[in-house]
Amino acid sequence: MAEMYPEILIIMVEDLIAVCREKKIKLALAESCTGGLVAGCITSVSGSSDIFDRGFVTYSNQAKIEMLGVSESTLEKFGAVSEETAIAMAEGAIKKSGGELALSITGIAGPGGGSEEKPVGLVHIAVARKNTTTRSERHIFKGNRDRVRIQAVESGLKLLNAVANH
Repeated sequence: MAEMYPEILIIMVEDLIAVCREKKIKLALAESCTGGLVAGCITSVSGSSDIFDRGFVTYSNQAKIEMLGVSESTLEKFGAVSEETAIAMAEGAIKKSGGELALSITGIAGPGGGSEEKPVGLVHIAVARKNTTTRSERHIFKGNRDRVRIQAVESGLKLLNAVANH
């Protein structure tokens, strides 16, 4: 049977599980354009239940508001695909879960929906840690919808691992 996720992602998840288990960190996710792919990748690895608390798939603005507490004003002023929204999603996931560490991903996977200022492939990723500063990244990924989404998962796991290891 073919692997559901690329091997590099599984290795990253195994590393994440080991670090979070050692540091007794619980993880939460807030996904938009990835639609639960990060949660699927994490839970595909045995032992993930030791560290994974929950995931929020907040595809619509209303879901971001209701489930994560993202403010309407943030969404109106900056849009769903913005650093500000990614940070609010990650911080909301911490507040609404039992997690100490949260990853959020919001972006435009395409093929439509892009604009000159927010092109297809634009993805904002944020990692929040309870009671510390939130880190965020902006990416413009190339490729079709599947490629953009899988690159977003990989970049999200990289950032999550970096923050968990500090």
